[in-house]
Amino acid sequence: MTDQSALWVFGYGSLLWNPGFTPEEVVVARLENWHRSFCMSSIHYRGTPETPGLVLALDKAEGAVCTGLALRAPDAERDAVLAMLRERELVSSAYLETWQDLALSDGRVVPALTYVIDPNHAQYVALDLETQARRIAGAVGGRGPNHEYLFNTASHLNEMGVHDPDLDWLVARVAALQTGG
Repeated sequence: MTDQSALWVFGYGSLLWNPGFTPEEVVVARLENWHRSFCMSSIHYRGTPETPGLVLALDKAEGAVCTGLALRAPDAERDAVLAMLRERELVSSAYLETWQDLALSDGRVVPALTYVIDPNHAQYVALDLETQARRIAGAVGGRGPNHEYLFNTASHLNEMGVHDPDLDWLVARVAALQTGG
């Protein structure tokens, strides 16, 4: 299989620390004109319909840049990885499955499977940071507490040297809310 037909996946949230498969190659990557945002209500994995949490999604924003990881699936597992990702990411159709060109840190540009938010979906939200923090601090879903998702993602981004002031603020605020602050 040639590199053009390789399955690259862009990780910018939970795929950073829980891709669900063992990548054959992992490279820091940048995606232009999209930004990482807690703009998706989570009613399955990190919340419930009664107490929704929030998960990250890519929201379109001209001039923005999102740094994450390009994960290349093993060629022999391409179909299985694609099926697993579709089952996981398209559970409520709030994400759109797209192909975006990623600029890899080694200079390559590759098309990658990239899940972005559907801004017309009912789960799309635009909340201020305080409201985000309160939802994240109080929500629990099928995959556990919402704050674990935030803390894991922020930790992995920090390890990569990617500093996101909004995520840093949310980590501090959610931690304070959990201790009664």
